[in-house]
Order: sequence, then C-alpha cells, then structure tokens
Amino acid sequence: MTDENPVITSPAEAGSAASAPSPTSPASTPASGLIETAGAHAPVLDEAAPDITDEGAQADLSIKSFADFGVESEICEALAAKGIIHPFPIQALTLPVALEGNDIIGQAKTGTGKTLGFGIPLLMDTLGPGEEGWDSDPASGSPQALIVLPTRELAKQVAVELEQAAAKRTVRIVQVYGGRAYEPQIEALEKGAEIVVGTPGRLIDLMDRAVLDLAHVTTVVLDEADEMLDLGFLPDVEKILARTRADRQTMLFSATMPGAVVALARRYMTQPTHIRAQDPGDESMTVKSVAQVVYRTHALNKVEVVARILQAEGRGRTIIFARTKRTAARVADDLASRGFATGALHGDLGQGAREQALRAFRNGKVDVLVATDVAARGIDVDDVTHVINYQCPEDEKVYVHRIGRTGRAGNAGTAVTFVDWDDIPRWRLIAKGLGLPVTEPIETYHTSAHLHSDLSIPEGTTGTLPRSKRTLAGLDAEEIEDLGETGKRSGRDDRRDRRGGARGRDGRGSRSRGGRGGGASRAPKDGERRQPSGRVCDGEAPLRARNRKRTRGGKPIDSAGQD
Repeated sequence: MTDENPVITSPAEAGSAASAPSPTSPASTPASGLIETAGAHAPVLDEAAPDITDEGAQADLSIKSFADFGVESEICEALAAKGIIHPFPIQALTLPVALEGNDIIGQAKTGTGKTLGFGIPLLMDTLGPGEEGWDSDPASGSPQALIVLPTRELAKQVAVELEQAAAKRTVRIVQVYGGRAYEPQIEALEKGAEIVVGTPGRLIDLMDRAVLDLAHVTTVVLDEADEMLDLGFLPDVEKILARTRADRQTMLFSATMPGAVVALARRYMTQPTHIRAQDPGDESMTVKSVAQVVYRTHALNKVEVVARILQAEGRGRTIIFARTKRTAARVADDLASRGFATGALHGDLGQGAREQALRAFRNGKVDVLVATDVAARGIDVDDVTHVINYQCPEDEKVYVHRIGRTGRAGNAGTAVTFVDWDDIPRWRLIAKGLGLPVTEPIETYHTSAHLHSDLSIPEGTTGTLPRSKRTLAGLDAEEIEDLGETGKRSGRDDRRDRRGGARGRDGRGSRSRGGRGGGASRAPKDGERRQPSGRVCDGEAPLRARNRKRTRGGKPIDSAGQD
C-alpha cells in the first residue's frame, strides 16, 4: 500500500444509531459506574492514516437503497425479503469501489455491516449453474470466490448471510471449517462450489488433499484480518493467497488496522482503497449507542450481581463473557439453577454442542449465552441488549470486540464490566487505551443502590428468577446435531486442530480414551486377550499387567477383599 492510496471516510456512524439506554445519568448519581463517552476520544489502532477524505458525497446514505448503488435486482429482492433495504455506511462506501474490481481495505467498528459490504460485490461477480455464461466459463464448478475468516462461528455466520442474499441465485456456497467431519465438506466441493467460506486450517487441509483448487478464484476476502493475525494465522493466509491468481481482487476487512494488517495489505494488494466508515470527529473505538458500565466486584458476589442484571427492565438477549472455559461452564450452570434459560459456548464443548447453543440463542429458546472469547467475533444477533464481562478482558481490543456484540446495526445496548481487585491495573490500561474516563471502578455488590439505578433493576429483585417468568423452552429444546465431529476436542481453534497432537490430518483422534476422543477401545480378536488395564495384546507377547500391592494401615491385604 502506497501513500497515494485513496481513503474514503463516511460522515455518519452506522446509519442513525439509536440513542443509548437511559439509566440514571452520571450527573445525578455521582457514585454511579456508568461511563460517559461523548467526549472521550481514543487513538484508533491504525497505522494507515487517512490521506483523502470524502465528507460530503455520502450525506444522504440513509435514503438510498441498494438498487441505487447498482446492485442487481435478484439480490435486492432477496435482501428486501429479509427487511434489508438501505445500506449501512460501510456498505454504501464499499459497493461503488468493489464493483469496479478494485482492491479494498475496509475498516469499520464491529457490528456495522461489513459482511454485505464485501458479499454483494462478490455475488455479483460470481456465476452459478444454469446462469448465462456459466457453461462456457472455464471455472465452471470450481470456486470463483474465497472468504477466509478466523473462527468457525464467524464462518458459519457469514455463509448464512451470503445464502440469504443469494436466495434467488443458483450460486453454491460451501462452508469448510474444523470440528466437523471431512467427508461432507469434501463431497460438497466435489459436487461443485462457486463460493467457499472457511477457516485457514481446514482450507489448507483440503488444499493439501487436492480437494480444494483455488486456481480459478478471482476474488479473495480476508475478514476480521486483525483477529486472524492475533491467532497466528499469517503463514496460513499467505499460503492460501499463493494458491490464487495474481490478478485477483482482494478485499480485506478489519475493525482495527494494526501495523501487521497494513503490512499484509502492502504485500498482497494492488493500490487498495482504504475505506473508513465512521464520524470524522469520532475516534473512539466503541459504538456510541452502547452504554458502558464498569464495577469493581468481588468474585464470590458476581453471580448474585449478574442474576439481578438479568432481571433489569428491557433486558433481552444477553451474552456473558468469561476468560476461561471452566468459569464459563460454572457460571452457565449456576444461572441455570437459578431459573434462567442459559446456554454455554466454550472450548470444552464439541462443535455440535456449540452450534446447538448458538441456535438456541438465535431461536429464542435461551436468552443468556455464557461464552469465552472464542465467540467474541462469531455471534451476529442484532437484538442482543446486554453484554456482561464477567471477567475483565485482557486488553482494549478484546474489550471492543466483546461489547461489540451489542449495539449492532444501529440498535442500543448496555455493556457491563466486572473488574476484580487484582485486575485494576489491567482495567486502567484498557481505559487509557480507549480514552474512557472511569479508571477507578466503583465497588459494587448485589445490594448496592447504584447497581439498581444504573441498570433499571426493579427494587426487591432477588438472585432467583421467579417461576412466573421462566417462559423460555431452554437449551434442551434445541436438538444437537451429529456432525461426525473430528474428535470431541473441537473447542480448540482451527489451527490447533490441524497441527496439534490430539488429532491427525486424517481427522482421527490420536489419543482417544474411550468416548472422549471419539475412538472406543476395540474388542479382542482371535488369539488375543484383554489385560486388566483394558489393553488388548496377542497371545505370543502378552503385556504385563501392573501388580499393585494394596495395604491397609501399613499391612498387606488380600486383593480380593473389600476396598
């Protein structure tokens, strides 16, 4: 990327963002934990500073439709069927440039509609079976477009959005990511696919198996590029790009633009246009429509506080973020025992259980999802009203992407962050990095008056949901699919699944123990016998069983006696 690269900046943030919820203002409650961000400006993590701005041309974005930008009628009709008529700023700014075939670096805050920004031009440049020109195209049946994403949840989400936009087209969209069996994905690719959406690890696995051919790919999208680099996927991304055509169109989208992303763009893109969709005067990294609250809480009192927040007026779908898998599982179980319809999403769950929890959340069978950061970029539900950071995020980037699960698509939201005593230094760094004024969170317990006033919690609320309000079907009402999972350790990221020792490249567990790794111990064959340890050996070279010398009170006892 050179200094002459054009940069387009929109004057409006995500359409007309709804105003934030109005719990009691900080002015009237000086002991409140509510953060006022109207005057806070933080340095954007961006080493590709704007050098060209276009402040006047996009003033009427809210009254323009997708058709006004030249989007073909079939896509417009499919979007209209889903109630999507007017583009958000990142989409409106991207469409004219992308439809010209230019490379793009798209930067917008999370939740502002980047998917359709690259998805619509990609669909318009792709031919499906039976469409005019498809039969004579040398690329018929092989991928014409590739979208690379860092997480399984995000890959599934993007593929679903593209399928909705392509509902009136014959374009075939195939998802490939870890945690699922190889065979269905291989079969889908062999039948033919115009668009492939996947994570780096599984994409390379399929490339190495000579199942995925990227020679005819004319458009490559790298979504959430900063997250992919954070997860260590840079070598994989470079290997994937090397398998595509040199004259491809490349679109890179990211919420933040650190130096590593800029370097990637310089190396693999040709004179990209840098598009930033945000207010010229708004340099904060968080969406204004999200009311942010931060409390210093005691670890033993957090669940009590959460149980009351979940009964706040107007509270809808809620995501609770924890740093560890064990904490996420424990909090989900505790809240479920208190009557809340709760699901969990963490690395100790198989892919089927993870998708079950997400479906139950989207379908309204549970309204509380307790997740680790594996889900921070993979959940796209527009009506999430509350995000609770049960444990303080590691840094400002994690904080931004967590709270970005609410306040999406112009909606209002509330983000609550708990800070333990030993996390105060970490929070100070986050607050400083984001320009947030609250560096010393107020001490808060479930009995604190400001907790109820800040978050509109009715007086007399207890830590248990009344039976009269337990109206949701719950997690068990959503069926869990048999995905033919490649081992039950599918919570690990796609990179670890591919390279770690727990699963070989053929997808089989290499250290299966009973049902845990998906491989049960086999039955003895003729001439073999099972040892006391459960292992099977042949008759010629028997394995020596362990001889345990059991004692009671220091005296040997008969091994046949009672334990």
